[in-house]
Parts: sequence; structure tokens; C-alpha cells
Amino acid sequence: MMLTYYTFIILLLAATVRVATPLILASFAGLYSERSGVVALGLEGMMLGAAFGSGCAAALYHSAWIGLMVGILVSVFIAFIFSYVCVFKHGNQVVAAIALNICISGLAPTLALAWFNEGNQTPVLTEPNQRFLDISLPFSYLFKKHPFPGLIYSDVISGHSVILYMAMVLVPVSAFILYKTRFGLRIRAVGENPHAADTAGISVKRIRTQAIMISGILSGVAGTYLAIAAGSGFIPDMTAGKGYLALAALIFGNWKPYRALSACLLFAFTDSLATRLQGVDLPVVGVIPVQFIMALPYVITVLLLAGFVARPEPPKSIGIPYIKES
Repeated sequence: MMLTYYTFIILLLAATVRVATPLILASFAGLYSERSGVVALGLEGMMLGAAFGSGCAAALYHSAWIGLMVGILVSVFIAFIFSYVCVFKHGNQVVAAIALNICISGLAPTLALAWFNEGNQTPVLTEPNQRFLDISLPFSYLFKKHPFPGLIYSDVISGHSVILYMAMVLVPVSAFILYKTRFGLRIRAVGENPHAADTAGISVKRIRTQAIMISGILSGVAGTYLAIAAGSGFIPDMTAGKGYLALAALIFGNWKPYRALSACLLFAFTDSLATRLQGVDLPVVGVIPVQFIMALPYVITVLLLAGFVARPEPPKSIGIPYIKES
């Protein structure tokens, strides 16, 4: 019985890490953008566009790495459009982001139907080189023979795709960039007081554009993960609100790297737990309806944001277009 519970916890933690990967990538994409003063509501659209692009490229060129590159290019192109509208033309950031999200959510399935004629989705990826498969770290097979604590290494740490490990490396790298480099200082300065940064000789437009491009790159990796690592191709609305959930994690983490990571892991844990509760006959409660199980991670997100982020401290100039004084 003890081993059964232990195995259940290990599998739950392994699923949590997998589910958290796109949230971490998208949350840190939003971190760069919002730290520079630009609202990151467009994460959902960039992820969905990247998922579509990577699914198409992996199916046509039979290479997961080409799929990753195309996914990033699509996401960066969407980020470029968003940057042009909001940074250079001073458009409303919220309206522009929502418009792009809606446009991509309709355009991607339409193009998939026109190009592949397989029901609004890209062809199913069946060849190993079309997807990012799980990687077994050294000695993971030996550790698996000893459940205590071998399963932690063999199932939680080992046995994931390369994109997951990239996401884990991203956390300390981003923290270093934002707090230990001149570029990170400029991003934070532009997000807090663009007028003072401009007076100091920092180009607000250039820094914000660079931050949005980084956001596009990371969102592209996140969308690619959904399509050709966690999944086997693009399907309509496969992001399922993960871009918004990543933004919620960023707010819950108060725009700080390690707090955002903790929030992503927490949200992923609730999602993984909810999945394993489907169809389970619980004492007193009974079988929980599937609809409630699917809504549980988002309900918990709202409750956490309402109960624990009483005093969020966003960048002071977030959402405010900067118009240089003449």
C-alpha cells in the first residue's frame, strides 16, 4: 500500500513537471514583455501560432528541430506585428493582443483545413524524428530498480523532452539577465519609468521591441512543446487558455522569476491532480463531474489570485504607450 501511494505521488510529480513546461516558458515570455511595460495578453495567440507552424513544418519536413525553428519564426512574426502596433503606433495593448489571439485562433484551423484537409488539424506525427521524444538521463534505468528514492530520478528528473530541460535552464538564466546585466536593468528601467530611461539615453522603443521579440521566441518554444513534444501535431485551440494561465502565474508571482516558477508549478500540480481525479469514486463526495474537474485549475487560479495577491506590484508604466516628448 505504501509503495502504491509513493508511486502515485511520483507519477503526479512527473506529470506536474510536464504540464508546467509550457506555463514556465509562456510565463517568462510575459515576464520580459511586462517588465518592459508592455501587456502580455498576446501569449495565447503566439503559442497557438507557434503550435500550428511547428506542427506543419514537422509534418512536411519530418524534423522536430525544423518544426521548432518554424514555430519560433511564426511566434516572432506575431510578436513583431504586436510590437509595431503597440510600440511604434501607440495602439491599445489590450485590444491589439486580444485581436491577435482571436485572429490566430480562427486562422490556424482554417489554414490547416485548406492545406491538409484533415479536420482543421495538421497530420498526426507518427515518425520518431517528427517529435521531441523523452530523453533518459544516465543510469536512470538502474535507479528505476530502487523505488526509494530511485523513482524520483528516473521518472521526475529523467524521461522528459529536451524542451523541458530548456525551460528549467531558462529560469536561472532569466533571473541573471534581469537582475545582473545591463540589458536587464534597461528593461526594468523602461518598465518603471520610460521618461527617465529616455532622458538617460536609453531607446524605449528599441528595448520594448527587443523584450517583445524575446517574448515571441519563448512563446514559440512553448507552443512547439504543445504540438510536437507533449502532442502529436496541431489541433484547434490546443493551448486551452495556457497563455492566460501563464500570465496569471506571472501576476501571482509578482513579476519575479522564481515566484513565477513556483506559481507555474502550483497551477500545473492542480491540473495534473484534477486529471487523475476524473472518474474516481471518492469517499463521501463520490464521482466528481468531468466539467468541474476541467474547471478546477482555473477556479483555483482565481481563488489564489484573489486571496494571496492582495497588493500586486506591476511595473509602473505597464500598458501605457510611451510617446516621446518633443
